[in-house]
Formats: sequence, C-alpha cells, structure tokens
Amino acid sequence: MERTVGQTPRVVSVRQSRYLVGMTQFRIAIVPVTPFQQNCSIVFNDETKKGAVVDPGGDVPLVLEAIKQTGVTIEKILLTHGHIDHAGGAAELREKLGVQIEGPNKEDDFLLQDLPKTGAQYGMRDARVVTPDRWLVEGDVVEVAGFTFRIIEAPGHSPGSVVFFNEAERFAFMGDVLFKGSVGRTDLRRSNPQHLLDAIKTKILPLGDDVMFLPGHGEASNIGDERRSNPFIQD
Repeated sequence: MERTVGQTPRVVSVRQSRYLVGMTQFRIAIVPVTPFQQNCSIVFNDETKKGAVVDPGGDVPLVLEAIKQTGVTIEKILLTHGHIDHAGGAAELREKLGVQIEGPNKEDDFLLQDLPKTGAQYGMRDARVVTPDRWLVEGDVVEVAGFTFRIIEAPGHSPGSVVFFNEAERFAFMGDVLFKGSVGRTDLRRSNPQHLLDAIKTKILPLGDDVMFLPGHGEASNIGDERRSNPFIQD
C-alpha cells in the first residue's frame, strides 16, 4: 500500500479484530478491549508470524482468541502507559503466555501498583498489579519480530507515557498522547496539560507528516493531518 499524507491505513475485518495493512510484512491486528474500547494490538511479522501484544487492558480471553486467529507467536507484551484500560490485563496475559512485559516509563509505577483498586472502580475485577520486566526511557530500542521501535517519552496524560516509533515503517503506537482530532486527557492523577502539549509539539510532530499512528482509542491517523486540523494542538 502506498503511503501518502492524508491517507489512513486500509482496514480489513477479521472476526473480532481489525488489521492495519502495511507495505511490507509489518501487520497490526486491533482488538478493542474493556468498556473503554481501548485499541489493544497485536503487532507481528506476517512472514515469521512472531510478534507482541501492545496494551492488553483487559478481556484477556478475547486477546488470546485474536492471537489464535492470527496464528502469531507472542514474544513480549508492550505497555505505553499504566492506566487500567491499557495495562489491566497485562499480568494475566504474561502468566498465560510466559513472556516479558516492556514499558512504560517507571514514572507510571504508581498506576500499575493501583490496578486492582482502579479496576474495581470500573467493574474490571480481574486486574492485577503489574511490575514490568523492563522499564523504558527515552531513546531505548525495543525489538519485535525483526522490527525496531524507538522509545519516545511523552508525559502529560500520565507521567510515564511512552510512544513506540518504528522509523522504517513510519508508524507509531501512540497510546493516549495524540488522537485523531484530539489529545489525551489531562484531568487524571498526575496528568499535566503543559507537559502533554510540549511532548506533542517537540517530540511527536517532528517525526514527520507521513508518520501514521494508532492511538489508544478510535481511528488511526497521521501526523500531517493532526498538525493541520487538530484543534487541541493549534497555536
């Protein structure tokens, strides 16, 4: 698929999951989970059928079924940040798959330790405390099935939010930093609106207008469209 500014990825329905189809062997199956319909994702190499789960916020049986459907062998779990809808199922999924968890930044440890309490408030009673096997910091590199993701610290929505950016594919897992037409909430514990805007303007927008991204909720977009039309980041 040719990528042009203003174009969003083609979406193909596959039962409960949706695929973002790339130019090479890079694939993403999107599995909406939890009452918040968070974009839990399976990123994988379509040739080797190896990959990772990004932000398993809950509904672990649904995630496991999507893994079965794709035929992917999961190598690790990646977390963009510590909120319940992104990390609530991570401990259970790690136990089921026997893999490690990488991310987010350690500044979100307080959120990960509070997951059972937070989950109970939203009726998500299966959430467990999560301690990642690897905390991530700016400039770290995460390898998934032959694909390389550079870590960008993007605090504001949460203090430890990170973005996973693949330079070769011009693609980013954005978490709840930037959305199509919006930005992450900053009315939560230890959120900071100025930090969020600074991260978007100094770290995310400079990645380039052609970069596509999948946010934590809603549709994929690209940086060029958001730079031009997103009302929350206009000067």
